[in-house]
Amino acid sequence: MKNIRASMCALVVAGLALGLSGCAVEPKAPPQADVFLDAAFRPPSVVIDAQEALAMSPAMQRFAETEMASEIRLKGQRDGLIDALYTRGRLQLDYDAETTRTAAEAFAAKRGNCMSLVLMTAAFARHLGLPVRFNSVYLEESWSRMNGIFFIAGHVNVSLARPLSLQSRAVFGDPELLTIDFLPPDQLRGNRSRPIEESTVLAMFLNNKAAEALTVGRVDDAYWWAREAIRTDGRWLAAYNTLAVLYRRKGLLDRAEATLRLVLEREPLNTQAMSNLILVLSDTGRRDEAQRYANQLAQIQPVAPYKYFDEGVAAMRAGDYAQARQLFRKEVARAAYVPEFHFWLGLANYGLGDVSAARGEIAKALENSATVKDRELYGAKLAWLNEMREQQRQRTPLRGAAGS
Repeated sequence: MKNIRASMCALVVAGLALGLSGCAVEPKAPPQADVFLDAAFRPPSVVIDAQEALAMSPAMQRFAETEMASEIRLKGQRDGLIDALYTRGRLQLDYDAETTRTAAEAFAAKRGNCMSLVLMTAAFARHLGLPVRFNSVYLEESWSRMNGIFFIAGHVNVSLARPLSLQSRAVFGDPELLTIDFLPPDQLRGNRSRPIEESTVLAMFLNNKAAEALTVGRVDDAYWWAREAIRTDGRWLAAYNTLAVLYRRKGLLDRAEATLRLVLEREPLNTQAMSNLILVLSDTGRRDEAQRYANQLAQIQPVAPYKYFDEGVAAMRAGDYAQARQLFRKEVARAAYVPEFHFWLGLANYGLGDVSAARGEIAKALENSATVKDRELYGAKLAWLNEMREQQRQRTPLRGAAGS
């Protein structure tokens, strides 16, 4: 299993715990060892600059001076900003988790994942002189998989304070904060959060870009994104895990092992680093040591992500739709947010002749889709199943119909 950590608003390669450092606690120093090996990778094909993530584009500045200005005159800076961006829907923003965009890119595309939308909101707020606080939200781990790489999604949001010019000099502690989040309220209810520094948010952004580059095979670019993430905030260990995955891809097993052991020195129960270390130890023929870590990992994480799903796919290929349905139901029961699980459960139901149940699961896949590509795919499948259900209904005689 290759793992990377990401924020749902950020991505990360191979699964790592976020290991976020907040402003309210004493930050731990980053690992001291030099983990970089620039000579092993070609120069990046794109300019990599952490500060670009929060940069205002000319189009954003024009929007702030025109569309946003009218809202601000009526409602004040903070409420006017929120209404101009979201409440009135002038931008008609779409949620799209397929790629992580800078603030300017999200504004231009009118879409983004929550990391991109957090960055865009913060960029406008800073432009208006509003104090900004970034938050890490504790949610249940959410896994996804693409091209053989596992991703764990975390979540961040942003809080805006009143303008400093309007804050009383007698105010102690934090001024009144208004938190903006891009997940439905029912997913956030009761969850705790803590403030994180801007450097951590930028490291998350950079690590997302590394994970996305790796997913499409751009290993060299991925290295430079991960490198910049560590340089931006070396306390955020997810980027070290990403770097180790890249070293393994390049066959630099000694470097991969050393980097993963740095993570485990800081977080001995980090399941993502542990699972990647097992792979590296197996690659180098150290089976006994790999098994010791595998036994420890099994105690922490008894059922690996996607285990039931993979078994379900195997059952589908063998034509055992009933067994496949049972296995897919188990996976949905512990990770209902993954559209792929609902989709395959729908296929198993269809294989068993239950078109109505198949339609229901593919509707859930569509509901949980986070990318435009997935929404188009599952929307097309759902339309086809709706047509099949209608054909079934027309072929089925109405109960109580009079005979001839």
